[in-house]
Amino acid sequence: MLETQPTVVSQPIAPTTVVSLSDAAASKLRELTAEETNPDIGLRVYVYSGGCSGFRYGMMLEDAPTAEDKVLEANGVKVYVDGKSIDLLQGSEIDYVDTLMGAGFTVNNPNAVAACGCGSSFRTADDTGSPKGCSH
Repeated sequence: MLETQPTVVSQPIAPTTVVSLSDAAASKLRELTAEETNPDIGLRVYVYSGGCSGFRYGMMLEDAPTAEDKVLEANGVKVYVDGKSIDLLQGSEIDYVDTLMGAGFTVNNPNAVAACGCGSSFRTADDTGSPKGCSH
């Protein structure tokens, strides 16, 4: 009797997206850049030291990526993330909210283990940053 081994098919593990955009965020960014003629315009997302929890988020429209950037395409929008921010933003989703209290972009970051009371800074389990005064 011939003995056969079960066939094991390994599935490639999809890498976690560094940053994704919600439909609302992508729509708002397309609206903000609708008049732009530069095909390289994209959203720069970065993390910097500051705030009472250690890190703060920054976002701005950028004309082109730098040599140090990871260039991502998220929901049809170019996103530029510098090498220092990639680990802190891994798996994050950028959303756009419009409420009675105001409108703006928010970051839903699975790496953030704590945020300050005013919600403008965060810290991670691996790197607590350097807490500063909370001003916004």
